[in-house]
Amino acid sequence: MEVENLKYIFNIAFPGNAEPLIVRYPGRVNIIGEHTDYNEGFVLPAAIDKAAYISISLRADDEVHLFAQDLNESFTISINELQPNREVIWVNYILGAVAQFQKKGVLVPGFNLSLTSDIPIGAGLSSSAAIACATTFALNELLHTKLERREMVQMAQKAEHEYAGVMCGIMDQFASMMGRRDHVIKLDCRSLDYEYFPFRLDGIKILLLNTGVNHSLAASEYNTRRLECAKAVEWINAELPHVHSLRDTTEEMLDLYVRPKDELIDRRARFVVQEITRLEQACEDLKQGNIAALGRKMIETHDGLSTMYGVSCVELDWLVEALRNNEAVLGCRMMGGGFGGCTINLVREAAIEQLIATIQPAYEAATGLQLSWYVATIEDGTEIISNPNKN
Repeated sequence: MEVENLKYIFNIAFPGNAEPLIVRYPGRVNIIGEHTDYNEGFVLPAAIDKAAYISISLRADDEVHLFAQDLNESFTISINELQPNREVIWVNYILGAVAQFQKKGVLVPGFNLSLTSDIPIGAGLSSSAAIACATTFALNELLHTKLERREMVQMAQKAEHEYAGVMCGIMDQFASMMGRRDHVIKLDCRSLDYEYFPFRLDGIKILLLNTGVNHSLAASEYNTRRLECAKAVEWINAELPHVHSLRDTTEEMLDLYVRPKDELIDRRARFVVQEITRLEQACEDLKQGNIAALGRKMIETHDGLSTMYGVSCVELDWLVEALRNNEAVLGCRMMGGGFGGCTINLVREAAIEQLIATIQPAYEAATGLQLSWYVATIEDGTEIISNPNKN
């Protein structure tokens, strides 16, 4: 998105104001490693070329004025009266970020902020995490707090926990903040240690197919899955005190201490344990340049998410079933929290046009929903794209 367009949006919302600081904050895809982050496992995400944009300038009073251009909604609150808002949901990702600075004893003045995004809302590309992170990054710059990126990642995660009420893991924030062009990040969600793996796909593109189903169930079911995983760990920990998360768990432990108690809890936990193993194997595939083997693991992940973890939906399953045996498709699966959003597909570039021409009418006839798509490229993480103090 052009800087001049972003300035124009800001000036329409806040006429006569100072020139804003503008931050670009990308969405993310996750190649493999789904629902493993809050179980202290590994994930393999990357920042993409779809992004949220925050334009912000400080005020001389204690008022926060917000404008969401894509929703055409405005919101105002005193900086001294911050609290989660249960009616205007999008503001919580911004206000929650402000609250994290206040918790650190940072005096945050009022500010004007406009928000726009070309990340499709509800597509599972982490538009919400992008907003929380962009706000944190922008305030860090304006307030000269000199926070390191990893600390800002953790602050943005807490903003979602405390204000949006979503007990998310840390993958979304980390990928968007730490992304590197043409690389995926193997992130250890326990230690936050990370390693970059080159992800140059010769003649292959990342194709995102959007079901058109807004994953409204994802937040509540996400929290339910966290509780289900925690229950499995609790049962194992009672027998094996060194086990503190599903990261420490084996399928043999599940056989002994979880399956006899509850078959559903066992299925949820077993998917996570298998997925952590799959990710380790996928990293070996990347080292060897074996994208076909990686793609097969993506399909295994989808099958597990659908039948074991219970977070897919009819439309996501339809898309994966339609593509899993297509010779031009190396890998396909649902991505994100579930219950809607996108599938991520590794597709030979020369075949994309024909694939869309075939699958779009078939999907729309089967579901009654419109299919949209995006070809994503892997880009750098967060960045300031206009700073009036340094221009």
